Amino acid sequence: MAWSFVESLPTNILRVPPVSERLPFNTSTFLAYTLPTCLSYYVAAILVTLPGTRVYRMALWPLVALLAFRASVYIDFTGGDPQQTYVNLDVALVMFCFAFRALEWTLLKNPLKRHLRSAGSSPSIFMDALDLSTNLRGVGWNWSQNVHFPPDTRPTSRVWFIGYVLLSAWYHGVLCGASHLAVQAFSPETFTVPSGGTIFDPTLPPLIRYVRSSIITVIQAVSIYAVMQFMYDIATLIGVVVFWQDPAQWPPAFDNPWKADSLRDFWGRRWHQLFRRTFVVLGGWPLRIAFGRVGYMLGSFLGSGIFHNVVVVMLNQNVEWWCMLLSFEMMAVGIILEGMFTRVTGREVGGWVGRAWMMAWLLLWGSIIIDGFARAGMLASTNVLDTACPVGGIPEYYVTALDRWLREFCM
Repeated sequence: MAWSFVESLPTNILRVPPVSERLPFNTSTFLAYTLPTCLSYYVAAILVTLPGTRVYRMALWPLVALLAFRASVYIDFTGGDPQQTYVNLDVALVMFCFAFRALEWTLLKNPLKRHLRSAGSSPSIFMDALDLSTNLRGVGWNWSQNVHFPPDTRPTSRVWFIGYVLLSAWYHGVLCGASHLAVQAFSPETFTVPSGGTIFDPTLPPLIRYVRSSIITVIQAVSIYAVMQFMYDIATLIGVVVFWQDPAQWPPAFDNPWKADSLRDFWGRRWHQLFRRTFVVLGGWPLRIAFGRVGYMLGSFLGSGIFHNVVVVMLNQNVEWWCMLLSFEMMAVGIILEGMFTRVTGREVGGWVGRAWMMAWLLLWGSIIIDGFARAGMLASTNVLDTACPVGGIPEYYVTALDRWLREFCM
């Protein structure tokens, strides 16, 4: 009996229960599940700033990983509302980052050093650890040398900077709500329910089907960009207004991704780099050991595929695992092909030809990514940005008209 319990222990620990079996988020579950995870992660951040702590970090990491897993799969943060599933996703992704950032800190031989602090502040182990634990790109730390930070064109005055970020948050909040409502308007019977549905309508001829799915993919990509910029703006306001941080500690998250003219430019510079380090640790470093630079590229995008597959699994475990892994790996393949083109021709991919190539590749594999999200029910999630959107009826009206026209066109 004791042996059967030991045999079943890994299965019981690693099982991802459905939302209906999870514990509700309240004070007791916060103290038992969420708080221990945050504290262990914070302790790991403290240790990595101190010399001679690698053994302690190695001993701590399994605990951090296990606590992060427990907090992400055993607690329901939706309050019983299926439309708030995105909250469970956000928590799961945060816990995922906790586990792999702590793993990175475990592997480091030398302590991390901070070289940028708020004006007038004095060095503090505990404040440095707090900054490190929430600083995804390593702004002001010695490990961020290879991270691209977009040029900052925002006002340098603190007051005007705060005003600019407030306007940016409002604009991107409206854009996120409008684009999300527009996507849902393409198929209200499937995109507004947790069970989800495909963006590839099988009742349409192939050409119209893929034109429609491409439009949905582009609008959903705008929604993802807008919500991430909105959340970054809110975090920036909290850092600058509440904690009185220097605006320089919050460089722009995006570098005008619509101006990219190659896949390397898009993924390496223009798109946000917030989770780049996590992807590199998860896949880039291990595969670089075996396959060099190509392995580093493939492994980093594999890490991204695993990260995004967590989103799908948390929503619907019946969606095929390959849709995220394959699609993100093909992004790496596209960048490798650009490198081969440069070596053969001596010319960099760019200009309008490079932009057309990039858009075609992104649409081809991006459609599979968005379809995975749609079939998992991600598009059904609603938030305050949808309900508060002042122009919500406008995109719904035009999208409904466009969808009707596409269907009538093929009759």
